[in-house]
Amino acid sequence: MDWKERLHMDLQRDEGLRLKAYRCTSGVLTIGYGHTGRVKPGDVITKDEADTLLRADIAVAIADAKVVCKCFDSLSPPRKAVLANMAFNLGQERLSLFQRTLAAVCAGQYKQAALHMKDSLWSRQVGQRAARLAQQMSTGKWQ
Repeated sequence: MDWKERLHMDLQRDEGLRLKAYRCTSGVLTIGYGHTGRVKPGDVITKDEADTLLRADIAVAIADAKVVCKCFDSLSPPRKAVLANMAFNLGQERLSLFQRTLAAVCAGQYKQAALHMKDSLWSRQVGQRAARLAQQMSTGKWQ
C-alpha cells in the first residue's frame, strides 16, 4: 500500500467522519474528515464528498509538511506520514513552531523528535493520536 493511502486511512480514523457541519473543539466550522475550508452552518455532504475533500486536504498537508521540513523527501514513508498527519491537524504555521522536533527529524534523531512531539500542548490536546505518531516517528514503523 502506498504511504499516502495509509495516511488517508489514518486520518479517517483520527478525524472521524461527520457529514453535517459542526464546530470543532476550537470553534471552527468543520465537516467530513476534519475539513475546515468554506464550511457554512447547516452544510451536509455525502461520504464520497468527504473522501474527495480529504484527498485534497491531504495534498495540502503534504505540501505544508514539505515546506516546514526541509528533509521531508528523504524520510521513510511512516515518518513522512507523521509530519503530514501533524500538518493536517495543525496547519503549516503551527507545525512550523515545532522547531526542536523538525531539527531533530532532519538530524536523524527520531527518538528525540518523538520526545519533543510528546512534550507539547498539541500532544496533550490530541492524546492517543500524538502518542501513536510519536511512536511511529521514533521507530519508523507504522503504528
